[in-house]
Amino acid sequence: MPQKRKPTTSPTPATEDPPHLQPGSQVEISSNDPGFRGSWFTGFILKRASLRNPNRFIVQYTHLFQDEAGTKPLKETINAVDLRPLAPRERARKFKFGEEVDAFYNDGWWEGVITKELENGNFHVYFKRSKEQLEFGEDQLRLHREWVNGSWTPPLEDDEQVEEKVQIEKEVKANKEETEKVSNNTITENNFKSDKAVTEGKMESKKAVTQEKLDCDNAASKEKLQSDKAENGEKMESGKMTEEKFREGAHVEVCSDEDGFEGAWFGAAIVKPVGKDRYLIQYKSLRTEDDTDFLKEEFDTLHIRPCPPEIVVADRFKKLDEVDALYNDGWWVGVISKVLSDSKYQVYFRTTNEEMKFNHTDLRLHQDWIDGKWVAASQVGHSKPFNTFVVLCSSMVLHGVCLGN
Repeated sequence: MPQKRKPTTSPTPATEDPPHLQPGSQVEISSNDPGFRGSWFTGFILKRASLRNPNRFIVQYTHLFQDEAGTKPLKETINAVDLRPLAPRERARKFKFGEEVDAFYNDGWWEGVITKELENGNFHVYFKRSKEQLEFGEDQLRLHREWVNGSWTPPLEDDEQVEEKVQIEKEVKANKEETEKVSNNTITENNFKSDKAVTEGKMESKKAVTQEKLDCDNAASKEKLQSDKAENGEKMESGKMTEEKFREGAHVEVCSDEDGFEGAWFGAAIVKPVGKDRYLIQYKSLRTEDDTDFLKEEFDTLHIRPCPPEIVVADRFKKLDEVDALYNDGWWVGVISKVLSDSKYQVYFRTTNEEMKFNHTDLRLHQDWIDGKWVAASQVGHSKPFNTFVVLCSSMVLHGVCLGN
C-alpha cells in the first residue's frame, strides 16, 4: 500500500500567544483520536505545558470528566493547532436544507449537513464520518465555521442582519399565504358568475395565454441563440474552460506527483493565493515533523479541486464498485474486490497491486473533477451506474462549505 506522506516544510517559529491561548481563556478543543475527528469540545486554558515546548498547553474540559460521577474534569495536554476560540453563533437563525452545521451531541460539537427540515421544526442532520443521520432542534445547531488565519470563515453576521432576514422570510411566507387565500376567494366568487361570463373569460384567457406562450417561445429562441453565440465565441477565444478560482479558507483536496502518492487526494484548506493559479494550502491531517502544526505547501490549480459532493450509499457497496479508501490521511482510488461481513470490504489498488481490508465508513464512491464538473466513475458489471444514493450540497462545494474530509 502507498506509504504515509512525509512533511516537507518546517514549522513557523513561535510568536507571542494570541488572546485565546492565554491562561483562563475559553477555547474549543479538537481531537485526532479515531471516532472523534471533526468534533470540538469546550474547555479553558490552564497553562503552558512547558517552556521547552511553547506550542503545547494544558487544558481542562467543560463537559468531559475523568470519573463517571462527573466530579473530576478531564485535563489534557493539547497542541496549539488543535485549540481555537469559542465559535461565534447568531442569536437567531433560520437553518436551511443543505447548510453545513455543527450539532451539539455527546457533549461536543460535531460537523454535519442538514438533509431535511421536519414539520415539528427540527432538522435531520447527516454526519459523513459516521454515516449517521440524527434529529436535532434549532437550539442544538450552529452554522459551521472554520478558524483560519485568526478569523472565522464565514464571518459572523450581525444579529440585526439575521433578524431582518428572518423577518423578511416570515413576511414573504405570510404574503404567499394571503395571496393563496385571496385567490381561493376569487375562485369561489367566480363560481357564481353566469355561464356566459365564464365562457367569455375563458376565451379571453385562452387568447392571452396563447399570446404569452408565443412571446415566451420567441424570447427563449432569442436567448438560446445569444447563448449559443456566446458559448461558441468563448470556445473560439480560449479553447478551454476558465480555471476555477478558490477563495481563502475554502475546503479543497490536493494531489501530489511524488512517487508513491499518484492518484491520492488529501483534505486541505486554502490559506492564500501566492501567484498566478498557485495557492498556499494547509493540510487537515498531515502535520509537521515536530507535530506542532498542520503542514503547509504550495500547489497549482491542476493539483487542487473542490471537495467532492457526498454520495450516501443506501445499503452497501457492491463488488467491482470503484471507490476511494481513506488510508494514511489520504483518499486512494481502488476497486471493491470482495464484500465481507460486518460492513467490511476487500479493496484492490491497481497502482500498487495490493489488496487491503476497509470498513464501510472509510470508503466513498469514486468521482473525478472534469471540466468543472463532478463525474461519477462507471461501475463494471452493473446494469445501473450506481447503488441507490443521494448527492448532498453539490452546488456548494466551490464556496468552501463542502462535505469533504
